[in-house]
Amino acid sequence: MKIGAFTRYARRGASSRVRFLQYVPSLEAQGFVVQHNPLFEDSYIDALQSSQARRNLVIRSMVRRARDVRAANRLDAIWMEKDALPWLPAALELGLIPKSTPLVLDYDDAVFHQYDLHPSPLVRTLLARKHQALMQRATVVVAGNQYIADYARRAGARRVELLPTVVDLDRYSPAGWPPSERHNVLTTAGWIGQRSTASFLGPLTKVMERLRHDGLMQFRAIGIDARALDLPMASEAWGEDTEVDSIRRLDIGIMPLEDGPFERGKCGYKLIQYMACGLPVVASPVGANAVIVEHGINGFLATTPAEWETTLRTLAADPALRRRLGEAGRAKVEREYCLQVTAPLLAGWLKQAVDSKEGIKSCAV
Repeated sequence: MKIGAFTRYARRGASSRVRFLQYVPSLEAQGFVVQHNPLFEDSYIDALQSSQARRNLVIRSMVRRARDVRAANRLDAIWMEKDALPWLPAALELGLIPKSTPLVLDYDDAVFHQYDLHPSPLVRTLLARKHQALMQRATVVVAGNQYIADYARRAGARRVELLPTVVDLDRYSPAGWPPSERHNVLTTAGWIGQRSTASFLGPLTKVMERLRHDGLMQFRAIGIDARALDLPMASEAWGEDTEVDSIRRLDIGIMPLEDGPFERGKCGYKLIQYMACGLPVVASPVGANAVIVEHGINGFLATTPAEWETTLRTLAADPALRRRLGEAGRAKVEREYCLQVTAPLLAGWLKQAVDSKEGIKSCAV
């Protein structure tokens, strides 16, 4: 069974890495041959992080992607991240996808709102219904959370399956005693992510400054230059090989979000990473966050800056509470949010998609 993994990014893109590439070994063990076709190489991610011009990269990438999609009739199924050609009309994209090749679409973000809620009337006219058309064409739509799944069903998708964004338990393990208790240092709350989502930290700036001034807590950002963004946090470079150790050096994991349509489509992957390392979490009650975090059991949900400050002060003062919440979070990841649980599900859906192609051939004969 030969399938094409048409991802948005190469390994440095978090969505492509955790929703596609981390599944490849288990899929290959199930007899799949996975051909990886990223739209953007890692050089594009570097340009995004540094705000460099990237027009030529985009043009070359789109031309290559159009060629690869057109050639997908040699595959048993297409496994696509979001859309094949972002910001181009559905008719063009659907015209390139071979009609007899099953299409499995995967969404971990509400990217459809980039089009249907765009401020430009022209963009809305041309693209607002693009993802609806793609979902109607798909054999299966794999949704990262319920918000996306509901959208796909309203769009008329034939089949929708829910698959959270997960971690590999073989890579993630709890740190044991938290760093602040092992080394008698300030409790450390941390955040991991890219520049594109760092703006969600802004409303907590004064909270962080007060907690740091009072000698209760320090803050660390993994993956961004916090100083350049005027955030009162220490910065730590991100690396695929170092991210787990970076998280394990924290005491608390945080995930603030705005409550907007696009944010409701996020899958809470940061929270899963923190919890897999045995950390208590504090998050905004938006989208999947409110499902992942059980308030008072494996973490806390906080809306206003005042709620965030009260919650963080409580956690800073109570190591036993942090430990109890962290243990509960790890247990939830082991039950629901790990590759060991979800990989067999995904393999089954892809196998059924491949089988549907054989059914089409039989009908043609």
